[in-house]
Amino acid sequence: MGEQQSLDVQQFLDQQPFSKFQWQTLGLCFAVVLLDGFDTGAVGFIAPSLIKEWGVSRPALAPVLSAALMGLAAGALLAGPLSDRVGRKRVLVSAVILFGAASLVSAFAGNLTQLSVLRFITGVGLGAAMPNAVTLISEYCPSQRRATLTNAMFCGFPLGAALGGFLAAWIIPHWGWRSVLILGGIAPLVLALLSIVLLPESVRYMIAKGHPAEGIRAILKRISAGVAEVRSYALSEVATSGAAHSGIGVVFSSRYLVGSLMLWLAYFSGLVIFYSLINWMPTLLRDSGLDPQHATLVSALFPLGGVGAVFAGWLMDHFNANRVVAAGYALTAASLYAIGQAVGNLGLLIVVVFVSGTFMNTSQSSLPSLAAAFYPTQGRATGVAWMMGIGRFGGILGSFLVAELTRRQLGFDQIFAIMAIPGVLAALAILVKQAASPDARHAMPARSLESPGH
Repeated sequence: MGEQQSLDVQQFLDQQPFSKFQWQTLGLCFAVVLLDGFDTGAVGFIAPSLIKEWGVSRPALAPVLSAALMGLAAGALLAGPLSDRVGRKRVLVSAVILFGAASLVSAFAGNLTQLSVLRFITGVGLGAAMPNAVTLISEYCPSQRRATLTNAMFCGFPLGAALGGFLAAWIIPHWGWRSVLILGGIAPLVLALLSIVLLPESVRYMIAKGHPAEGIRAILKRISAGVAEVRSYALSEVATSGAAHSGIGVVFSSRYLVGSLMLWLAYFSGLVIFYSLINWMPTLLRDSGLDPQHATLVSALFPLGGVGAVFAGWLMDHFNANRVVAAGYALTAASLYAIGQAVGNLGLLIVVVFVSGTFMNTSQSSLPSLAAAFYPTQGRATGVAWMMGIGRFGGILGSFLVAELTRRQLGFDQIFAIMAIPGVLAALAILVKQAASPDARHAMPARSLESPGH
């Protein structure tokens, strides 16, 4: 590369092959999100066992199912601004330790109240971990592959939830429902130890915060040795206006406000769908006549469909990302309605659940990538985390919504027709974001954030 005074880090990432070091970082973040999905969906899969062992009604489980979601919201809302202030890695590793330890202790809960409290604590860790994993990996991606790689990492969440379903169907009959929570506690604690050693801090964050060039150079040399002669590092990106120097200031600035609100609405609507079905589909399918094992296995196909997010990421990198995601939500609405019409035909139900899960999870998994590209470095962690944190209230609503719909004795087809409505709202929200901010990243002249050499 030769001796030079200053290096723009994003241009450097865009010009280099995706290195072994970046793949390692992607793998660690993928593992975080995988375990996040596993632990988030765990209670939904053990719910039938809780009903049987503790003799509780289905509506009585709603507080347990929603406790983690309230924790998820709190964790995301707190961790985003904290990460923009103290760093992505520090918050991410702490969050993984928290949700692993809390999940492990949850296995020894003796009643619904204890389990609800422990699930809330677990949720705080889960809520803090995922947006920081998304932010960290997005800041190591080349621009032309950012959506594809970020979506590939985020596929860990639905895969983790699906893995939870398959493992629950296998291990609960042998070792009981507590074994699911024990596994969901030990694995994150092991991952946290690996992350302390192997996971880097975001170089974009380090430049934005004026960290010494030596630390930035040490990380970038693991991507290419050619940076050894560079004396300082810069980051050219959109300037923030007025008081928008903090993460929260960026999110609420006039330039980003409408887009922020629409991202919140879309993520909220998507999680109404996701948590309604991840928590209640096994029970709904059992009530429709399926035996418990088939109900669990068919339900596990819904989150498994999230692997389609990789293809959606490729589409987002090559076409209008907002329109790609909006189309996914529209197809989600149509396919959810179709699930309600497929009851009674196991073969058709399997196909429709998988197709619906593919559209739903592909669209939802694409939103963090969409948000990460929307915000500048100073507000990226806050923007992604607040979208996910506020969206969690949609998951809380979803958990109570299906409980209320079943209490009102609505039919299987009617419940899924209602579930299609949030899909339509999410599609419209993304189209409004597109109309309000067709390309916010280029709306202002770029500025250079320097990290001087020493």
